[in-house]
Amino acid sequence: MKFSLNRELLLKPLLLVSGAVDRKSTLPILSNILFDVSGHSLTLIATDLELEMVSYTQIENQGDDGKITIPARKLLDICKSLPEDSLLTFESENDVIKISTGRSKYRLSTLPADDFPNIEEWKGDVEFKILKSELLRLIESTHFSMANQDVRYYLNGMSIESENNEIRSVATDGHRLAICKIVNDSLDLPARQVIVPRKGILEIIRLLEPVDQYIQIYLGSNHIRIIDTEFSFTSKLVDGRFPDYRRVLPRNGDKVLITDKDQLRQVLSRASILSNEKVKGVRLNFSTSELKITANNPEQEQAEEVIEIDFPFDEIEIGFNVNYILDVLNAIKDPQVKFTFADANSSVVIEGNDNGEAIYVVMPMRL
Repeated sequence: MKFSLNRELLLKPLLLVSGAVDRKSTLPILSNILFDVSGHSLTLIATDLELEMVSYTQIENQGDDGKITIPARKLLDICKSLPEDSLLTFESENDVIKISTGRSKYRLSTLPADDFPNIEEWKGDVEFKILKSELLRLIESTHFSMANQDVRYYLNGMSIESENNEIRSVATDGHRLAICKIVNDSLDLPARQVIVPRKGILEIIRLLEPVDQYIQIYLGSNHIRIIDTEFSFTSKLVDGRFPDYRRVLPRNGDKVLITDKDQLRQVLSRASILSNEKVKGVRLNFSTSELKITANNPEQEQAEEVIEIDFPFDEIEIGFNVNYILDVLNAIKDPQVKFTFADANSSVVIEGNDNGEAIYVVMPMRL
């Protein structure tokens, strides 16, 4: 097996698949990338048994077709440190791959390609096309509400749902809930719900660019697959039942505040500096014409911020984890945000004032 290609032609697919390489695995082969040479095409595959990444590039084949696995981290570091437009030649010999470019030569140990695990073949029973920018918006609008290492393992991921002409993303950690939906009249999808694990969601964010290009999505009983012209991404699904979030959506909110998003974000960011490091609590005091935000910590330090608002309701005081509110304000694109709530003990619903695409629910906290 012998082939050559330009550094740039290798570096991009190498970076694409490297996200699926398992660096902490006890299986040495999971630290390697499978190189599959067929004609003038090179396929790179990496997996950690939960995710699988495949990408493609063109080569100048000077030998037989074949497969080999190469240590991912070492190869990536070599490629990154080589000069631009270097021409790399790979030649396999027994259990070694020899890489040469100019006067530089490297020898890396390989492992047998037959030992490389393959995610089993499966058929997607729901498939659709969506713009990369739409899928990215769907995921970025909700991913921060996923739980992290929660014993309720089904919360450590995101629910992706299809129904008729809608695709929804839902994430919750039990203290907050984020829902985003995209309506596309060209779609006619069956009702389906899958839970994509946290690592898979973060990898999708890394892979996607906010461009108006279509990608194909397949949902199976145990996997989700995304196919692009440059890569194929497969993730196992979380085997569990996502909670019925519709039951916790507050419906009795009779107090509404519409205010400038950026101004509110700035004052909350400043107040959070002096909030308790552990609980990150801030108090929001709503009165007819102003919102007073206060935060204090065990060192007896205090921050107080006031902004003008129009709130024609009874005065009310609510405590929140300031990071939860800031996450929502960072995700909303509208210049104004709308808060809807009933009393000091009920959850608040936050959404953009113009766009009803995403809705956020944050539970109050006792301070």
